[in-house]
Amino acid sequence: MARLEGKVALVTGAARGIGAAIASLFGAEGAAVVVSDRRDELGEAVAQGICREGGRAIYEHLDIASEDGWREAVGRARAEFGGVDVLINNAGIIRVKPFVETTLEELRKVIDTNLVGAFLGMQAVVETMTARGGGSIVNFSSVQGLEGREGLAAYTAAKFGIRGLTKTVAIELGPHGIRVNALFPGPTKTKMTERKGWTDEQYDAAYRGYPLGRMGEAEEIARLALFLASDEASFCTGGDFVADGGVTAGKPRG
Repeated sequence: MARLEGKVALVTGAARGIGAAIASLFGAEGAAVVVSDRRDELGEAVAQGICREGGRAIYEHLDIASEDGWREAVGRARAEFGGVDVLINNAGIIRVKPFVETTLEELRKVIDTNLVGAFLGMQAVVETMTARGGGSIVNFSSVQGLEGREGLAAYTAAKFGIRGLTKTVAIELGPHGIRVNALFPGPTKTKMTERKGWTDEQYDAAYRGYPLGRMGEAEEIARLALFLASDEASFCTGGDFVADGGVTAGKPRG
């Protein structure tokens, strides 16, 4: 049985990486998918791929830091599919820079994209989810939303913010039947973590000392998002769901 049959999912940052894996998996599990991103050509390809596999999907250009952009995206979901049942706030950016060298402009850019984007997205879907009897929101944080890391002051601030925002919104939207959870992926093989010339073995070797001894695959993170989006997680809200191969369990071996 398709786990998202009859549901409409809006996935941000869905043109590649984890977002694309989520959109494709959701389409295979019966959801109508709004694939959103700013990389139009790649996003269109993801939507077309879902349709070729027998699913339903459309692509919508979306700047997640824009209120107007969110209104248009949710409006398109209503027009095409009747509304939104699942929101996956996956889109984000990262800037690696020492704290003392990070400019206010850089901080604001990361906060506006990673934190404000999720805030606006949640506000944009409340009305349609309430009208449809409830829904599920999954906000992507990171292991850097659980612990600090050198060179990631702006990113860590935004991802810690996602965790707190998720819990507060879960309290407020629970009475409307809307579940809100935070997903904390660990190091995952995507374009964001790509290093020029590295092989899969080199990526995994960098995490050899941690419990599972490797980086994650986008599809592994997508499966956790699927659980949270589905009715199988019907009693889960305000929660922290970690898929990190044990990175935050403790310090690595030797």
